[in-house]
Amino acid sequence: MSDPRDDLAREMGVLPRYTDATGTEHVLTNETRDAILSAMGVGPGDRDAEDRLADIRSESSLPPWQVVEAETDQYLDVLADADWHLELEDGTTRDGRGAHLGRLPPGIHHVATGEGGAWLLSAPARLPEPPRAWGVTLPLYGLSPEGHLGTYDDLARVAASLGRAGADFVGVNPVHAGFPADPGAASPYSPAHRGRLAVMHVTPDDEVSAPSGDLLDYDIAVPARMAALREAFATGPDAGFAAWRAGQDADLERFALHQALSHELGAYWPDWPEEYHDPEGAAARDFADKNADALAFHAWLQWRADSQLEAAQAAALESGMRFGLYLDLAVGTHPAGAETWGRPDLFARGVSLGAPPDAFSAAGQSWGLAPLRPDTLAAEGFRPLARILRSALGHARLLRIDHILGFDRAFWVPDDGTPGAYVAMPREAMLAVVRIEAARAGATVVGEDLGNIPGGLREALEESGILGCRVAQFERIWDAEEITFRPAEDYARGVLASFGTHDLPTWEGWKAGRDLAWRRDLGHMDDAAYRDALAERREIVLAFRDTIGGAEMDDLHRFLARSSARLVACQIEDLTGRKEQPNLPGTVHDHPNWRRRPGGVVQDPGQLDAVARTAIIMAQFDR
Repeated sequence: MSDPRDDLAREMGVLPRYTDATGTEHVLTNETRDAILSAMGVGPGDRDAEDRLADIRSESSLPPWQVVEAETDQYLDVLADADWHLELEDGTTRDGRGAHLGRLPPGIHHVATGEGGAWLLSAPARLPEPPRAWGVTLPLYGLSPEGHLGTYDDLARVAASLGRAGADFVGVNPVHAGFPADPGAASPYSPAHRGRLAVMHVTPDDEVSAPSGDLLDYDIAVPARMAALREAFATGPDAGFAAWRAGQDADLERFALHQALSHELGAYWPDWPEEYHDPEGAAARDFADKNADALAFHAWLQWRADSQLEAAQAAALESGMRFGLYLDLAVGTHPAGAETWGRPDLFARGVSLGAPPDAFSAAGQSWGLAPLRPDTLAAEGFRPLARILRSALGHARLLRIDHILGFDRAFWVPDDGTPGAYVAMPREAMLAVVRIEAARAGATVVGEDLGNIPGGLREALEESGILGCRVAQFERIWDAEEITFRPAEDYARGVLASFGTHDLPTWEGWKAGRDLAWRRDLGHMDDAAYRDALAERREIVLAFRDTIGGAEMDDLHRFLARSSARLVACQIEDLTGRKEQPNLPGTVHDHPNWRRRPGGVVQDPGQLDAVARTAIIMAQFDR
């Protein structure tokens, strides 16, 4: 007789085994199985598993969801002998009988019969291919010429400058809502809420002078920015705010309540008194009633952020950019932030997203991010994912989805130290939602498909018209006898190509082995290992120089420009000759992550000689 907990784990997508990047096979243990089931709300006994299995197996004969092609005649055989009621996403309804549903507009619709209901994800079959284009990625936090935190107005100025120089997009790290009550929580990839905007980048009416220098001090910058914004709000909310707020949904008010509570009780809601853990509870509602002005302030911050980011996109497009802003969607959310407080049932608890063991991390990685629960996501017709995407695409025609491998399978790491395991995600449905929202926005989507790539994922991205990523540092022919890099003409067509990323060494830093020196200095490798790694890097650099035809930045950009890739991203750190990278993975306080300013380029970067030369190179290769 089979173990009901094994049966339930299979039903809920927990993979029984996986092979890591080193070729080692890992078999699911009972301890890991139970930890992951617990994260999805299953109690410890066999009876709990049996009850959940019974619920799953007694569900409607209709599939819980189905992807259909938008604007085509739809026939669902499962409805052949049934009366049905169809509710479209816009609230209009249809009633009928039999398999023929008619043409469905793009959107997430729901069909119901006497036996239950199903979600219909009506999506275009494929997103259109973008033109050959190029752009620049840069750190929003470092764009202020006065030494302050960079603002959305700074982004508008810089985007317009680069657009006039010929760039088609300007990319920044995620601008999701963060933790104003904890200035040290600076990583944009560990946000408080992915459906809301970072308010530390809102331009205040006035601001006191800030210390300049190469490194940004968030402990000074964030409180100063928030104080200036509170002073601006105290003079009276801007015209238009009340109407905007009235047009928002309940999620905005829940978020504003969370932010107001954070100001009083601390940044992380699990540390609050128990009675405030429930956003609909008496304590939270009483606080809201007594602190209406505080909630209005945090709603106003979102309005200002939304308005200023909209203006930045307008400035980018008016300058001649074809895409404008290139925004970034983080793979997960902080487990103690506003997103999990507002919808705790949507996220797995007691586990973190991460990565299995590989050659760089023998123990694997835990990223400290709460995973979306695939069962809750499917039960709600994937609308929570749609809302997150819609927020990100509201101000951009180009969007990067961080670690899109998680759309196929997500690696969950239990907080108690139990080994992690993969949980299968509903890839077909999630990609359909991406197509729906990207098509609505007229946007192109880039999926970061790097790492231990599941079989079939890249093919599924290609079929959806979602671009992949190709990082030149890693584009080697790994089974060659000698170090050999892939030539430009062999790059995939449907990708965004770059030399590196924010997590990797810059062009000058890579050639010098600066990242290796950091690892040595931080004790991640001893002197002997450093010397060996540096000698190997020199060989790798020589091989890459032979491939691109030189050792200068222009040679690098000429190589990327002539590649088959539809899009090319150039990093501002490379354009300015910087050796230091923005983020060193695996470090928090021992490396100045997300703090480095790009130098004296923030006023008018389009006037840089390096940008002008790059624009000429890109134009020579029809970009």
